[in-house]
Amino acid sequence: MTNPNEMVNPIVAMWRQDRYRRTEELLTLVRAIQTGHFQLSSGLHSDRYVQCARLFEFPVAGKEICQEMAGLYQGGRVDVVAGPALGGIIMAYEVARGLGVRSIFAERENGKLTLRRGFYVIPGSRALVVEDVVTTGGSVKELIELLKENGAEIAGVGAIVDRTGGSVDFGVPFRSMMLMEHRTWEASECPLCREGVPIDKPGSRTV
Repeated sequence: MTNPNEMVNPIVAMWRQDRYRRTEELLTLVRAIQTGHFQLSSGLHSDRYVQCARLFEFPVAGKEICQEMAGLYQGGRVDVVAGPALGGIIMAYEVARGLGVRSIFAERENGKLTLRRGFYVIPGSRALVVEDVVTTGGSVKELIELLKENGAEIAGVGAIVDRTGGSVDFGVPFRSMMLMEHRTWEASECPLCREGVPIDKPGSRTV
């Protein structure tokens, strides 16, 4: 008997590739994908940067991406969508709107992500964590631990751009709208630094 997965997997792969292609085209159109010399929020250096704030500059475009992200988790139970400031704030709101659930965000206080402004999670509730761009996954992992400490279960993780090439493991389902080639370096190994190319620091890890 034919394994159903053997028939479905190629179709799913084609659908994912189409999603990745459409997302990259949209991000390119709004000039969110930038080239140069950047220090990412993780501290790594790269020759490409995705400024998702440019995506949300156009509400129709931001809504389109986030509605499709919400659709990826439509089949499971999600009670709240949470994102880290700043990149995850608007994304969490739009994905939550697509799922018809609450939206919260965490921000840094004394260097640590925390829930402020009266935000809370109900013990036993299922939280979907979203982030605009995942490079090392540090902020996402920190937010997952924060939500778990407050009694939440993690339904999954969603990102607009996955810069890990699918290699990061959050211990829960992780779905992205686009994969980006993993071209990052430690500062000591950065070829752009050696060439003396001026560096831009567009991240928001301090917020």
